[in-house]
Order: sequence, then C-alpha cells, then structure tokens
Amino acid sequence: MYSFELHKADSVANAAALLAQSGGKALAGGQSLVAAMKMRLAQPNALVDLSGIAELKGIRKEGDNLVIGAMTRHAEVAASKVVKDAIPALAALAEGVGDRQVRNMGTIGGSLANNDPAACYPAAVLGLGATIHTNKRKIGAEEFFKGMYETALADAELITSVSFPIPKRAAYMKFPQPASRFALVGVFVAQTAGGVRVAVTGAAPSVFKAARGCASQEFHRGCGESGEDRRGGPQQRLARVTRVSGAPDLGDGIARGGRGRIEPGTVVKRRAVNSIARFFARVVPFLLHIGIRVAD
Repeated sequence: MYSFELHKADSVANAAALLAQSGGKALAGGQSLVAAMKMRLAQPNALVDLSGIAELKGIRKEGDNLVIGAMTRHAEVAASKVVKDAIPALAALAEGVGDRQVRNMGTIGGSLANNDPAACYPAAVLGLGATIHTNKRKIGAEEFFKGMYETALADAELITSVSFPIPKRAAYMKFPQPASRFALVGVFVAQTAGGVRVAVTGAAPSVFKAARGCASQEFHRGCGESGEDRRGGPQQRLARVTRVSGAPDLGDGIARGGRGRIEPGTVVKRRAVNSIARFFARVVPFLLHIGIRVAD
C-alpha cells in the first residue's frame, strides 16, 4: 500500500465537493477498491469515505418500487423483510454475494459503481429495469452499464439510491466461482409490468440483457426430463443457448481463461461447462413457467 489522503464525508454534497477538490475515489464498502489498491491496480491520491452519510442508507417501499440506499450493506438487503416481501429474488441474490465479511462490508452502490463483469447486482438492476439515482440525475439500467468496470457515472457523481420496480415474480440463479462466489454465469429473470426481462452476468465484459426467450425453449427441446442433452455434448448445448439468447460466446469466455474461468485442455474445464449447462437446465422450467418464448 502507498500513502494517500483519507477524507470522511458527512453528507452527499460534502462528499461530492471533496471528490471534486481532491480528484480521489469514493470509498463505500472497500471490498473491491482496497484490494485493487493493494495490488497497485488502483492508485488514487485520496479516498472519500461515505460510511458516515446517513442519507445513503436504508430500505423502503415507495408505491410500486423498492428503494435501497447506496450504502446499504449486502447483509442488510439479504435480511430485510421489506426486500423479502417485495422482491424475494433480490434478497436471495444478496445472500449469495461473496462470504460473510463481504456481505457485512460491501454495499449495493459500491458494487454497481465498480461494475465488475461477474457481479450479481448488475443482473438484478438490468433484469428488473431499475433506476440509478445519483446526486446529479436519474439513470436507467440500460444506460448505466457501459462496459467492463465502466459505468455512466461522471467525475464526482455518486450513486445515492437504486429504485427497483416490484415485479410480478422473479428469480436469480448463478453458477458461482467456488472461492470468490462471483458468478461465472448468473441469470436474473423477472416478469414485470412491461413484460419478461432476462439479464445475464459473468458471461461477457459487462452485464447484458438477453433476447426475449433466453434460449429456454430451444434448450428445453434438446433435453430429456432429467436435463440430459439429446442433441450433442455440453459444448454444443452451450452454443445453442448462447446463439438463441443473443449472448456473447460464453463457451469462448470460459476457454480464454481469466479470473474465475478455466484454461482449456483440462478436465476441470469440461466439468465447468457441464455444470453451466446443468445450471441452464434448472433455469429453463422457470422461464417456461412464466411464459418466455423464443422469438420467431
């Protein structure tokens, strides 16, 4: 670690002013930023601690929306009765983030601002069509995520809360990396007032919205009741899923290696692909149940 200045903000306005003056980085839960600093992947000259800003915390229901403050911890989202009653899938997602330390320190706003390509929350935000509220504006989910570790946030712009439309029903499933619990593949499906939305994380440089259908029927047609493929092995099965959904080439993403992914030519790689295929087989019944169909 190297030397840097640490400022503790007491309000959103104070935090924004400190960021503008120092040119530093906002510190939420620190689960990604501090680790990056230790490895010298990030070297800010100053940090602005947001933990003392009360207005950034809390969970509440506003009409047909669930609003979560940016500094709300993952563990708080997972344990919240308000969240469990409104969007149970979101509470379940939060409960599966990282380990106990990460859940008790990490925040929803920090996760979204970081936009890790394998993070879980971006799938929920995009899958539910949520709105990101900042100290300057409101940003729709489809405009917020720009690429790997890249968002629409400007300098000194802070996420203050996230507003999730409450769906008729929703579900999130992921194939986790065993150590970090990041999603090798994560799929959030929601039946909203505007129709069915499907968002996928972990399979591309950034979360993406899958084409309507998300390959559910195409995949299902090639499987028996047990999910066993009748039309080829796991590589072919995975290729069909990504082709129909319009996703980036998930199979190549695994083969290329990288954090949490498997290098080619190993037994573990084949097991990983098989596991992901079984993962999609578990998602399929839910997709079909809520009426998703492959476009003609």
